[in-house]
Amino acid sequence: MDTIIEPREGRFVTWVIAIILTLTTLPYAYAWFSAPADQQFIGFILNSSDHAQYLSWYKAFQSQALISNLQTSEPNPPVFFNLLWWGLAQIGRISGLDYTIVYQMFRWISGTFFLSMTYAFIALFFSSITQRRIAFLLIASGAGFGWVLVVLKYALRQPDVMFSADLYVAEGNSFLCILGYPHFSEAAGLILAVIALLLLGERRGQLRYAVYAGLTALFLGWQHGYDLLIVWIVPTAYAGVLWLITRRWPQYWFKAMLITGLISWPPALYSVLLTQLNPIWKQVLAQFTNAGVYSPDLLHSLILMGAPLLFALTTFVLLLRDGLRGGKPERIQQNLFLMTWLIVGWVLIYIPTDFQIHMINSWQVPISMLAALGLSGYFIPEIKQRWPNLKIRHILTAVAVFCALTNLYLFAWRFLDLSRYQYPYYLYRDEIAAMEWLEKNTPADSVVFSSYDVGRYIPGLSGRIGFLSHWAQTVDFFNKRDLAARYYGGQLNEAEIRQALQNYGIDYLFYGPAERALASQASGSQDPIQNNFLILRYSSAKVQIYQVQLP
Repeated sequence: MDTIIEPREGRFVTWVIAIILTLTTLPYAYAWFSAPADQQFIGFILNSSDHAQYLSWYKAFQSQALISNLQTSEPNPPVFFNLLWWGLAQIGRISGLDYTIVYQMFRWISGTFFLSMTYAFIALFFSSITQRRIAFLLIASGAGFGWVLVVLKYALRQPDVMFSADLYVAEGNSFLCILGYPHFSEAAGLILAVIALLLLGERRGQLRYAVYAGLTALFLGWQHGYDLLIVWIVPTAYAGVLWLITRRWPQYWFKAMLITGLISWPPALYSVLLTQLNPIWKQVLAQFTNAGVYSPDLLHSLILMGAPLLFALTTFVLLLRDGLRGGKPERIQQNLFLMTWLIVGWVLIYIPTDFQIHMINSWQVPISMLAALGLSGYFIPEIKQRWPNLKIRHILTAVAVFCALTNLYLFAWRFLDLSRYQYPYYLYRDEIAAMEWLEKNTPADSVVFSSYDVGRYIPGLSGRIGFLSHWAQTVDFFNKRDLAARYYGGQLNEAEIRQALQNYGIDYLFYGPAERALASQASGSQDPIQNNFLILRYSSAKVQIYQVQLP
């Protein structure tokens, strides 16, 4: 970037990246190599429903540039596009590599990109290597006070943690994103790249950097359209603050944001048109409320972001008290940008949309940078004055470990969770073989009825349409989930079964361990597979597939 990064800094960043990527790979290796003989690790260790959705996109994009929604039984045209999963699909198609390998490659590349971009971004603001390292470590490994909720769970003997979203929300937690949400890591890195280019353009007085920023934002928008709000609003807000303080029109920022917006608007328009004009995708967007996950309120945001946010807010107040401390105008402007992003980023997470929680992604960067500024400029000097024998490195180590406690828990919990060898992280090999049979022996537009545990993977592993696959992508999700439970539980009579199969255009019925589990949990008397309109087409030790043949 614009500030020199010394070789020793590069070695430090390389070691941190290597350690984090190695640590985050261990749960995958454990799940893969320890799986029972009759089961197979599916490749995901967090948020399997959404990852199964991405897997379905990946599968479809290998043969088409525009795809339909295969996670709902309602017919819909191929109008969906996502640059990230299209690109990964082409890598898989050309190389012949399994998706689990392509996914791990992407996870490593996106993690390396985000962490490298993070340090370069920090170097734009801080000339002190100590400040750079503090900020980098806080961003790379810091998290909130979720560990306190875990302690309370066991102390109070509760079945689950209170306010679980304050512990498990990935946006804003860099380590957790690298562990199981690599698309968030890549997006955060691109957000930093856009903002860094705009800042470099201001520093050098060259609008060509706004063109580069616009192209980067365009690349980002075709993957995460909602992230355009961050790269548009934060710099614009900063320009507004500059105007209010200096009383001078921010000519550079007006031109730069105009250029950036004109280049990067197409994916935003596409997203709006897709979700407003296409009835299926409009319903998909409306069903984002099914997740029940929204941005935390002010109190819970402090729990979610933890000590770095408390440090940042204290630094914010101290900088205001000290006239935005820094001496040089450039330093004051840099502090002002971070302070603006802190406040505007906080406002953005409450925009009235169902995807508001995604606005937290990258917010950990200004938070941690302000925290590092406060630690190095205010807190550590005060501590050294009171306890002169304390070593600075010991203080920083204690702060870093304290801020990483939640991630230590989340990392350890993955091994315990994976050691259960249950859905959704594992499928029986017979289930995977059955899906391979579906791909080879059924029409591409076949609709497959199943339980949710299996149905989420049917589009991604077989390329066929899943009746019950995703909490948002499956239209009328809850009614379909209840219908599947009632059917496999033997609670529907023959007439009701016929009506349901006909209404949803079901072509095949999947019957394996997950479906039998639904039957064992219910008290129905009807046998779900003893009907003369179900013809057995595939059978193995654990799975049968029936073709539906209605008059």
